[in-house]
Amino acid sequence: MKIVPLNDKIVVERVEADEKTAGGIILPDTAKEKPKQGKVISLGDGKLLDDGKRAEFQVKAGDRVLFSSYAGNEVTVDGKEYLVMTEDDVLAVVD
Repeated sequence: MKIVPLNDKIVVERVEADEKTAGGIILPDTAKEKPKQGKVISLGDGKLLDDGKRAEFQVKAGDRVLFSSYAGNEVTVDGKEYLVMTEDDVLAVVD
């Protein structure tokens, strides 16, 4: 199944959390923080402007992005978790 976001929304798949700390300690699932980094899967049409045109996105599908802790809404499709958020929730693109 494919997720097609509307308007200025984007779909992001979180990257996996680190299994170890910098010191080499293996973390159990309960101690892991949800990563605040992900890969853009798909984009909507863009924000509708006052003149009827659509604003272009600054991110594109495949970009690796950073976002805030409470960004977006979590959805599960075919057993995979995704975040649906606005482009405003994206803090930066990681090269």
